[in-house]
Amino acid sequence: MSSLFIQTRGRGDTQLVLLHGWAMHGDVFEPLIEALDDRCTMHVVDLPGHGRSRDSELLLEPEACARAIAEATPPAVWLGWSMGGLIALTGALRHPDHVRGLAMLSSTPCFVRKDGWPYGMEPDVFEQFSDDLDQDYKATLDRFLALEAMGSEHAREEIRNLRALVFAHGAPDKRVLKQGLALLDHSDLRAELASVEQDSVWISGHRDRLVPGAAMAWAAEQCEGRYIDIPRAGHAAFIGFADQVVEALAPLLEGASA
Repeated sequence: MSSLFIQTRGRGDTQLVLLHGWAMHGDVFEPLIEALDDRCTMHVVDLPGHGRSRDSELLLEPEACARAIAEATPPAVWLGWSMGGLIALTGALRHPDHVRGLAMLSSTPCFVRKDGWPYGMEPDVFEQFSDDLDQDYKATLDRFLALEAMGSEHAREEIRNLRALVFAHGAPDKRVLKQGLALLDHSDLRAELASVEQDSVWISGHRDRLVPGAAMAWAAEQCEGRYIDIPRAGHAAFIGFADQVVEALAPLLEGASA
């Protein structure tokens, strides 16, 4: 099996592609899917090695994924959460006629701290997660999910939902999880932000412990996008704050359907 699993949900006029984060799959967006059911037709992607695309032969690499998704879906707004944002942003840059709007949810063009970029995680964090996957696979995933929920007003609900979802369609492929960590470690699209042609919105959870709001505000400014902070949300804002995420998305979705 080489193709991606892409589920179509909703019945609205606006086309929307949803791209999940590391170790998850498209079902993580269920609260957002329900909230947008009558407004959008959603194309919910399981990225390579994840969920029902576990056996896909496609590389977990932004250019390859963006190209495959563009070929399999109609012109649409692309929404990327966390790691999925790197693929959404790549799609906007490489397929501007296909990606009609860009929504970045708890995502940044560069996840790792470096000279001149104080907002990312320490480089050794991703290397440590990669090493830990070999030692204790499930415990490492559990630790990462806990980081995603940390800080949110609904942290217990979020961690419970994320833990239930991660193995819902079988364990994620360890090899692809390592590819994902390398992707987060090495990707840097900051220099290309000024080339984004589409309207964009950058939505941050104020209590996010993985992606600083300052990084997203900076990125939004570079591409003349909107930055929106959801005050009590963490990294997975759509789980406990789906209505606020929908409100933040509304102008982008309305513009795409006009």
